[in-house]
Amino acid sequence: MNNQLLSEIIHKHADTINGETGNWKFIHQNVLMICVTDEQNNRMRIISPITESKNLDEDLLLDTLTANFHSALDVKYAISNGILWSAYVHPLKELTPEQAEDAISQVYYAAKTFGTTFSSTKLIFGGKSINAQENDQKLEPEEKKLKRF
Repeated sequence: MNNQLLSEIIHKHADTINGETGNWKFIHQNVLMICVTDEQNNRMRIISPITESKNLDEDLLLDTLTANFHSALDVKYAISNGILWSAYVHPLKELTPEQAEDAISQVYYAAKTFGTTFSSTKLIFGGKSINAQENDQKLEPEEKKLKRF
């Protein structure tokens, strides 16, 4: 992977896009995303802001850390500069086109499901899918009220 190929993939999935090579800001299905690369140091990340970290209570933080282990899969929830992010971080050169497309999808779903299933896909690692039934109850918790971006 390199910036040129990654740019083509982002343009394919973006509703709108701004920025320059190695630093793109784009909208994917009404969700703001940012992709930053560093070819020299072989790094890339795709991130999406979710909410200000001051909006997170202790229970929500614990749910977030649990999700990082079980349901966020390749995406992680992270806090930086007072913002909670959905973040996918990967070495740039080793990234395949399929992984880049999957990264966009996972960042999107992790941002959209924050506060409910906290999942980046329908799979919950080591568990059931979020659509599964257990004891006649759905595994989807009630959405917590949260001020989002």
